[in-house]
Amino acid sequence: MRQIAIFDTTLRDGEQAPGASLSPQAKFLVAKALADLGVDVLEAGFPAASVGEAEAVARIAREVRGPTMAALARANGPDVETAAKSLSGALRSRIHVFIATSDRHLERKLRITRSDCLARITASVARATELADEVEFSAEDATRSDVDFLNAAYQAAAAAGARTMNIPDTVGYSQPQEFAALVLAVRAALSSFQRVAFSVHCHNDLGLAVANTLAAIDAGVDQAHVTMNGLGERGGNASLEETVMALRTRTDHYRADTAVKAERLVATSRLVSELTGIPVQPNKAVVGANAFAHASGIHQDGVLKDPGTYEIMTPQSVGWEARRIVVSKLSGRRGLAARLAELGLPLDGEALDRAYILAMKRGDEVHELDERDLIAIAAEARRSPKEPTFTFVPATPAD
Repeated sequence: MRQIAIFDTTLRDGEQAPGASLSPQAKFLVAKALADLGVDVLEAGFPAASVGEAEAVARIAREVRGPTMAALARANGPDVETAAKSLSGALRSRIHVFIATSDRHLERKLRITRSDCLARITASVARATELADEVEFSAEDATRSDVDFLNAAYQAAAAAGARTMNIPDTVGYSQPQEFAALVLAVRAALSSFQRVAFSVHCHNDLGLAVANTLAAIDAGVDQAHVTMNGLGERGGNASLEETVMALRTRTDHYRADTAVKAERLVATSRLVSELTGIPVQPNKAVVGANAFAHASGIHQDGVLKDPGTYEIMTPQSVGWEARRIVVSKLSGRRGLAARLAELGLPLDGEALDRAYILAMKRGDEVHELDERDLIAIAAEARRSPKEPTFTFVPATPAD
């Protein structure tokens, strides 16, 4: 089975999400967690951005072991030198050189010609190969670049010594079939170069980052750029947890896997959320609070009889302790019984019937019955039906 390298850029592109700035200590803690998770390459940051960023990257490179340590650099000498200095303590270092190749970026942002762009690629990549163990090259805005010029840019990078060619969908513009075709075109253009690996970096502006990443893997790429919780500029990046679990759940289709320890995904997601201050949406795949929550009576009945009816992976396989049965007006008797049993309040027969009637009444008043509701319902349901029933009274503030 093919192994896909996971290039984690949570600490670089993920930190570019508005509001996600991390302190040096927080960056270090996230780096340690990502190394423990088993990512292959860890992009620790963009050293040329500031002195503090360079110092944070240097500490991670010195003290975190396991992944290859990468740092971003624009295609110029000073950036490359700064990245190399920050990575000097790493056991294995990679300088990630990038420059835009679309005419829109060249003319309106960089204000250089295509020839200037190729010259910068050659000079910066050649210098990076002298200073790091590995060099990766990215053509920013690749999916809106002229394909012939894009291929020329990758050929220049390969000729100068870069051995990983990363194809970014910088603004989340591409569609999966279109992106796969672009990957195949770039690979064909570099067929004469030996030992070149291919990678992709997808953004989520149209909600297609993971889909594009998987399409590229189908097309034969060797590496995927991802972030924890899908953090990143604007709509974010391809989500690490979704990409990894798509490959692992559908090995029948992709015939590929990663070295990520999936049982650590939830813990790592929570750490990143806590340190960045950006909550994970409840309906987020794999790591969201509702990922293994079942509210419908039909779904509850099915999953309690056979988890595979509504779960394509186990909660434990990604780090959850168990699935969650949500009791609401949509629940059935089986779901209610299971939830009460979890609380140590098992009911059956007429007592369960009474509890169900009470639960449905309460379900018309609240979105979800909490433990206090369920404990009260179980106590009431155990009484004789001739005894007086209770009513739910909202809590009042203390004096």
